[in-house]
Amino acid sequence: MIQKLASLVAALAFSAAAPLSAAQAQPAEVRFGVGLYQPDKEKNDATYRPLADHLSKKLGRPVRLYTVDTWEGLARSLAAGETDIALMGPWGYVLANHTAGAQAVATILYDGKPEYHAIMVTHPRSGIRSVADLKGRTFAFGDKGSTSGYLIPVHHFQKNGLDPGTFLGRVLHTKHQAIEMQVTRGEIDAGADYNRNRDAMIAEGLIRAEDSVVFWTSDPLPNDAVAVRAELAKDREFVARLRAALESVGAELARNPGLLPPRYTGFVPRDNAFYRPIRDAGLATGKLVEK
Repeated sequence: MIQKLASLVAALAFSAAAPLSAAQAQPAEVRFGVGLYQPDKEKNDATYRPLADHLSKKLGRPVRLYTVDTWEGLARSLAAGETDIALMGPWGYVLANHTAGAQAVATILYDGKPEYHAIMVTHPRSGIRSVADLKGRTFAFGDKGSTSGYLIPVHHFQKNGLDPGTFLGRVLHTKHQAIEMQVTRGEIDAGADYNRNRDAMIAEGLIRAEDSVVFWTSDPLPNDAVAVRAELAKDREFVARLRAALESVGAELARNPGLLPPRYTGFVPRDNAFYRPIRDAGLATGKLVEK
């Protein structure tokens, strides 16, 4: 569920052509929503606050950072105009674009690449070596707004003629970090995740690499999007400044490595077309209905 943010200001109305009024002389607050990439909201906010501060400096406006704890929730928040800018998963972005015209302006880089992979993991003693071995087994998906945790694995099952609802045993939906922890402890047989999350959890000592096995990896997927709400996307001047601010992150990391989490190396400009593979998967699975 989206947390109600009682102190949010009214939706911003930017116009490059209109002259500044006296009321506009005071910089408007930009609301920056971020998905839950860390184990809890407090750590997530602390991780992405340096990026929010950087954007505030470059945009010349106060930037309010907050974490939305589900991908579905962040997509709804952006679509409803409650969030101005969002760093969000690809499927969440496609949902917000499809329902309310939110627009991608950039993609985050991981190890210098704008792509990542969905994975399926199991514990070494499970006997699971392929998707075919999952029949009747306990499996965890991410929330239904997750690309790697839900959409892409469901699409893979369907492409292979398998209905997850009948093929799998007990199915649950939870957060990516919880999936990895429950798999390594042997509490569930297998689950869906993404390579960046597993790498980060291993690096932070939250799980050990030897306690889980990756038995399926997707084709490359477009990395997380920085998206803006539909009305704000019409302000070309603002979008250009935002893209420039995001592009400057790569060089700034040399001086301030805490600007992004480890192995994230900056942003590159991208638009809606870059996320077509995710949209196609949504249409193919019936999770997205063609307008």
